[in-house]
Amino acid sequence: MRLVIARCQVDYVGRLTAHLPMARRLLLMKADGSVLVHSDGGSYKPLNWMSPPCWLEERDADSAKLWVVTNKAGEELRITVEEIEHDSSHELGVDPGLVKDGVEAHLQELLAEHIETLGAGYTLIRREYMTAIGPVDILCRDADGATVAVEIKRRGEIDGVEQLTRYLELLNRDPLLAPVSGVFAAQQIKPQARTLATDRGIRCVTLDYNALRGTESDEFRLF
Repeated sequence: MRLVIARCQVDYVGRLTAHLPMARRLLLMKADGSVLVHSDGGSYKPLNWMSPPCWLEERDADSAKLWVVTNKAGEELRITVEEIEHDSSHELGVDPGLVKDGVEAHLQELLAEHIETLGAGYTLIRREYMTAIGPVDILCRDADGATVAVEIKRRGEIDGVEQLTRYLELLNRDPLLAPVSGVFAAQQIKPQARTLATDRGIRCVTLDYNALRGTESDEFRLF
């Protein structure tokens, strides 16, 4: 991973346009090819970014440097670097991935056992299908034989949709699996996460933990 603290201007040119005026920012160039632009505020979310696959080209432009990040659709993230205060690269190694809590792990196991919860005719390919950026919770096929990647959360938030989006981008490069669609499955799904998933063509499924376990829910019962 390359970390750069620089005074820069950022312009996104594509289906949408966005402009960040000159200011000090943190630029992250990750090993998976993604490029992210962060400020010191806004929590964990980048101000702008380019998801892989994309390519970075560094050019000279008058008194500044121009970094052009281009994705496969031809969209560009253009970073005009006026001054670099820090530039370092670090080898982080292979990440073991997120260790799920007991409920998420059990949900994955139960859904794999009852894969037709997702729809009639669904069949399991495997759990924890490994990719270069981590394991997909469940890989399965629908009734038509098309590949489906499933991301499972106890509480479905935007981060989970972003995670599944990255898996889908990678899986759809494999001609033996493509086309791959996505299912975002959770006990609760936040409205913002559902909206983002729908916009990206990802189906949302709300899981009933008790139903998967084969027990009746005692919600709203007095006895």
